[in-house]
Amino acid sequence: MSDKPAIEARENGPFVAKHIRRMKGPDGEDIEVKPTMALCRCGHSGNKPFCDGSHEKVGFKSDGGEPAGKDKLLSYEGAEVAVTFNPRICAHAAECGRIAGHVFDPEQKPWIQPDKGTRAEVEEVVAACPSGALALKRADGGREHRLSERCDITVEKNGPYWVQNVTSPAGAQAEGMSSKKYVLCRCGLSGNKPYCDGTHRDEGWTAE
Repeated sequence: MSDKPAIEARENGPFVAKHIRRMKGPDGEDIEVKPTMALCRCGHSGNKPFCDGSHEKVGFKSDGGEPAGKDKLLSYEGAEVAVTFNPRICAHAAECGRIAGHVFDPEQKPWIQPDKGTRAEVEEVVAACPSGALALKRADGGREHRLSERCDITVEKNGPYWVQNVTSPAGAQAEGMSSKKYVLCRCGLSGNKPYCDGTHRDEGWTAE
């Protein structure tokens, strides 16, 4: 059997994470990992991020719903660097605004203006984007995702699981989606399960 880190999505049940090397909690604390862990994705466990069987009590369904955001690859060109963005994948983590709000600003049109910052700033944002919604556009038209210095699973406060370098529980469900990094729904409300589509923010979900 392979000991490669992987996550499985149980039908109407939890995520089963295997061989995870490192996991961090919402406040940056290290969470003790075990060879196999059941992680809540219904949003109702009293032992988050772990599953306590609440999915059965609330009748959680692992499919259905309408995904938020269009599955469309948008391109934003700059003199030195170009960026692509797919709204369907975006989990609204807002790392882009935190790092380079002068470049990535929802109040401006277009909301991404690469020439307002340096190439290094844009590359840092692309690496920090946990969902892979943002990527660098190569000269040949291809796309390049960057990875950050993250552990296998990071539990976002009142948000999804940020996953990196772990085999995904499902294939790509949006154009240009990265297989190296992605975000998994843990509120149970996403219309794009098992992936997060940002509904937790729209619905004001909290992990409390």
